[in-house]
Amino acid sequence: MCLGKTVELASYKDLYANPRHPYTQALMSAVLTTAPRAHKQRIILKGDVPNPIDPPRGCRLHPRCPRKFDPCAESEPPLKEAATGHAAACFLLQ
Repeated sequence: MCLGKTVELASYKDLYANPRHPYTQALMSAVLTTAPRAHKQRIILKGDVPNPIDPPRGCRLHPRCPRKFDPCAESEPPLKEAATGHAAACFLLQ
């Protein structure tokens, strides 16, 4: 969930193995691992978190998303199936 909106739905195995939404990808990049040789690229979302009482128009992540483009600020992406049993609300996947 991003600012109270579901942005991705999948089984926990699929979500951890292949996050599709940029917000989920950023969250998963912050998960610590016990594997000392595991090297993950940490995704840092820049900017301030928008007010959840008055969320931004369009995708809730767009003010901070590193992959945003024009449609993200204009309308809210629908939750669509990106793979069997895995749905995400992102225009990049549609």
